[in-house]
Amino acid sequence: MPTVLIIDDNPSIAIALDVLLSLHDIQSVQAQSPEQGLAILQQQVVDLVIQDMNFTQDTTSGEEGIALFKQIRASYPDLPVILLTAWTHLDAAVDLIKAGAADYLAKPWNDQKLVATVKNLIELGQSNRSLQHKLQKERKHKRELETTYDLRNYVWADAATESVLRMACQVAKSDVSVLITGPNGAGKERIAEIIQANSKVKNGPFVVLNCGAIPAELIEAELFGAEAGAYTGATKAREGKFEAADGGTLFLDEIGNLPLAGQIKLLRVLETGRFERLGSNKERQVKVRVISATNADLPAMIKTGSFREDLFYRLNVIQLSLPPLAERNDDILPIAHAMLESGKRLSTMAEASLLAHTWPGNVRELKNVMQRACLLSASELIQPSDLGLPQVSASASIVNEMEPDRDAIEQALVRAKGVIAQAAVELGLSRQALYRRMDRLGIAR
Repeated sequence: MPTVLIIDDNPSIAIALDVLLSLHDIQSVQAQSPEQGLAILQQQVVDLVIQDMNFTQDTTSGEEGIALFKQIRASYPDLPVILLTAWTHLDAAVDLIKAGAADYLAKPWNDQKLVATVKNLIELGQSNRSLQHKLQKERKHKRELETTYDLRNYVWADAATESVLRMACQVAKSDVSVLITGPNGAGKERIAEIIQANSKVKNGPFVVLNCGAIPAELIEAELFGAEAGAYTGATKAREGKFEAADGGTLFLDEIGNLPLAGQIKLLRVLETGRFERLGSNKERQVKVRVISATNADLPAMIKTGSFREDLFYRLNVIQLSLPPLAERNDDILPIAHAMLESGKRLSTMAEASLLAHTWPGNVRELKNVMQRACLLSASELIQPSDLGLPQVSASASIVNEMEPDRDAIEQALVRAKGVIAQAAVELGLSRQALYRRMDRLGIAR
C-alpha cells in the first residue's frame, strides 16, 4: 500500500487528509513541523509528500514552506511533493513548479482532484522507479558486454541488436560455421568481424569475399586459386581466398550466389580442409574458420535445386539473424550521432525524420544520408531538408509515427523528474502535445 507523508501544523487538516486517502487505499503518516517531517523521511520510505506552506501562526509568506520544499528536493530529488496552502501566491507557485514541485493546491481543496493527483503521481513514481531499474539493468548488461568482448566500436542501443551481439560473442570461441542472415546493408560483415575479434584465431587474417560481386566463371578461382593458364587471362599463378585466410577467418558474403560447382568444392573444403587450385592436381591443406552471410531464402533455394542442402547444414551450424534497421528503431539515432562530423548536431525535427523513415537500405543508407547531411548543412544544426529523405506525409498515421513512443516519453519524464514542461522541451513537443500523447498511450500524468 502506498504511503503519503502529510506535513501540516493543523491536526484537523492532517486528519481530514488521512481519512480521505484511506478511503482510496492510501495510508498516511503525519508531521506537524518541517523538522518532524524531515525526520520521518529519514526513518521510512514514502511515495509522496503533501506539505503546508506556513507553519507559524499568522504567517502567510510561504517562506517556511519554500525552505522545507528545498530541503526535501535536495535530499530526495525524485520524491513528488504537493504544496498545500490557504494563502495562494501565484508567483511562488510558478517558481516552485519550475523547481520541481508536482502540484500546488489551495485550501480548501477539491477531494476528487486531490485524490486523482495523488494517485497519478504515485503511479508515475512507481512507473519511473520501474523504468529506472530497467534502464540501469540494460546499461549494466551493455557495459558488461562491452568490457567482456571486443565489439570493434560497434554502435547500438536496441535490444534486438544486443541479442545478436551476445550470441555472436558466445559462439566466437568455437570452431563451428556461422551463417548470418539479414537484408543488404544491415551490417552482417560487422557481426562477422566481431566473431573474428573474439575467436581463437583473432590474430589471424580476416578475408572477405562477396560471392555476388564475382562472375560465376571466376568464383572458384577466387576461392581456391588458380595456376597459370587455368583459364583465359590467367597469366600467372594466384592464391585463392582460402589460402589467404589460412589460420584465420574467411567471410563469404552473399553465399546464395555461389554456383553449384563451387558449392560442391566448398563443401569438401569445409569437411576436409583440402582443395586444389584450378588447373592443378596438387592438394593443399588449410585451417580456416568460415562465416557466411546471405539475404536470400536458402531453404527456398534448396527446394528449387539452386542451393545444396548438405552445404546449407554445414554452413548453418549456428544462425544469427540480423533484423533490418527499421526493426531496430533504438539503433537509428545512436548510429546517426556516431556518424556526425565534429561540430555538427541533429535538430529535433531531423531526428524525428530519421525515426520516421523506413530505411530500405538499412545502415548503409543511413551512413550515406548522414554523410550527405554533414556536407550540405549550411549550419552546425542539421535540419530535415539536409537529410534528403522523401517528404513525409502529414497524415495522422505518419505524424503519430514521428511522435515519441511510450519508452521515449517515460525516459524523458524520468530525466525531467516528472516535470512535464521540461520533458516536452526535450522531446520537441509543446506541453499540450505531450499531454495528448500521454493520454493516447495511457501514461499517467
